[in-house]
Amino acid sequence: MSADIGLIGLAVMGQNLVLNMADHGFTVAVFNRTTSKVDDFLAGEAKGKKIIGTKSLDDFFKTLKRPRRVMFMVKAGAPVDELISQCLPHLEKGDIIIDGGNSNFEDTNRRTRELKEKGLIFLGVGISGGEEGARHGPSIMPGGNPEGWPHVKPIFQAIAAKADGEPCCEWVGDEGAGHYVKMVHNGIEYGDMQLISEAYDLLSRGLGLQTDELASVFSEWNKGALDSYLIEITSSIFQKKDTDGKPLLDKILDVAGQKGTGKWTAINALDLGMPLTLIGEAVFARCLSSLRDERLLASKVLNTPIKPIKGEKKPFIKAVEQALYASKVISYSQGFMLMREAAKEYKWHLNFGAIALMWRGGCIIRSRFLGKIKEAFDQNKDLQSLLLAPYFTEQLIKAEEGFRVACAQACMAGIPIPCHATALSFFDGYRSARLPANLIQAQRDFFGAHTYERIDRPRGEFIHTQWM
Repeated sequence: MSADIGLIGLAVMGQNLVLNMADHGFTVAVFNRTTSKVDDFLAGEAKGKKIIGTKSLDDFFKTLKRPRRVMFMVKAGAPVDELISQCLPHLEKGDIIIDGGNSNFEDTNRRTRELKEKGLIFLGVGISGGEEGARHGPSIMPGGNPEGWPHVKPIFQAIAAKADGEPCCEWVGDEGAGHYVKMVHNGIEYGDMQLISEAYDLLSRGLGLQTDELASVFSEWNKGALDSYLIEITSSIFQKKDTDGKPLLDKILDVAGQKGTGKWTAINALDLGMPLTLIGEAVFARCLSSLRDERLLASKVLNTPIKPIKGEKKPFIKAVEQALYASKVISYSQGFMLMREAAKEYKWHLNFGAIALMWRGGCIIRSRFLGKIKEAFDQNKDLQSLLLAPYFTEQLIKAEEGFRVACAQACMAGIPIPCHATALSFFDGYRSARLPANLIQAQRDFFGAHTYERIDRPRGEFIHTQWM
């Protein structure tokens, strides 16, 4: 029996992708550096399926149909380069290597070029959806050498999640484009999670809602415009009890981890000069959470108690809902603005409507909201910002009062809302015909002779003044 595709790396994601492929009629060869994992997998969930276990790279490659399609599900960074080196002696011209991990897009750029010189095809494929998505239908974002796409398209589109009957998988672009879009997805995910956490903080510490009440609020939100996977699971989290019957959430340490993709997104935004303020604040919020010992000390030294939010609960809950929605619009708008700039910088042809569709199902940020984003780009493929799309413009205007109320109340209560606050600042800055940057330019020219432009002269004409 020969295999349609091979996969190396049988951690949970790798195993679930293999099972997904097998369920869709593909024969899959598997290999793992720790060969006992292969035995355990074949004796467990893979038993009876069209899955070929191998104990060496030589045996692994002998099972594959030509051109060989080899998928890596290993840790990003040096392990990918090491595995490529180990596989090279077994490969021939036209074979395809697929990196399905969370690799940095710049590494994917390099690998695509290096392997093309050797006559090999490299694909960098972003995969989102976690364990459940990998098993039952992830969002798949393929990029790299376009020659490889026809060879993997039938497999990836078969196993991908479906939204409105269409697979959440389409060719993204050359070289690192697939991993880049996955990176931005993860950055937006950071923003979504922080925004939801801030809403939780406002309603719990600020308004005094208990976990059962919070579960009810989030469940109700999930029936409307905020309908999404993250809102859904948040409602479930509020309902989970520990063995003593008390809410499990209240016993979880308030220190958030991160694996780096959010940071990469923020760094790239700085490199490209794009104001990705919300995702940047989401990353910094996780960094601040990690300073727990300092925070505990500061809570005693700077001991100003939280001031409860007064008034009726229902109007404030609605204000928080509007703030959460408006901030989400701004976060996604910033993400798509970044991808638009990246397309120019790296000469990629990104289809933003298709990207929104790819995120509609299977991935962590999947939501009803993304359907509206797809519609916006379908109506205007050259859309500069989601804030300028008629639907989102109307929604922001409707939500603006609640947005401001929630942010103002948080400020007065002493509850940190870094992502909501920066979203509101971006909204006000983006819609300002005039910003105070003229003073910054005057200061720069004063101390450094950096020059400035005048509003009564043509753009591109720079002037220096002897200020003293």
